[in-house]
Amino acid sequence: MYTIVAIALLIVLITIGCGVILLKTNESTDKNKIKRVLRVSLGSYLTLIALFLFIMAPQVAFAATEEGSNSGLGFIAAAVSTGLATIGAGYAVGAVGSSALGAVSEDPGILGKTLIFVGLAEGIAIYGLIVSIMILGRL
Repeated sequence: MYTIVAIALLIVLITIGCGVILLKTNESTDKNKIKRVLRVSLGSYLTLIALFLFIMAPQVAFAATEEGSNSGLGFIAAAVSTGLATIGAGYAVGAVGSSALGAVSEDPGILGKTLIFVGLAEGIAIYGLIVSIMILGRL
């Protein structure tokens, strides 16, 4: 477990270092270089999170069976459902909100219609929250 934390800290420090180096260079920053650094960083974070879950999930399940309840995996399921729903809602609101702002700047009469679409995108997070509350209610 300490190895995973150390690797995560190393990845964070490398990402911060790359950002500082890109900011300190007075050359015009190449967007492809920045995107490549961010892709590598995100890929390493996702790999590390998957590794952490595969290592820790059996220990949580084993600890839960000793006590006679499955609350450990239930808490993980509630956290994952809320987290993924909020990430999806953030992406949806970003895409819909920017498009709605552009459409309203051209025709102010469609403000009500665009607010409905933004509200529908925000509903994704509410669905994830409801699912996590239902999971926590069954524990």
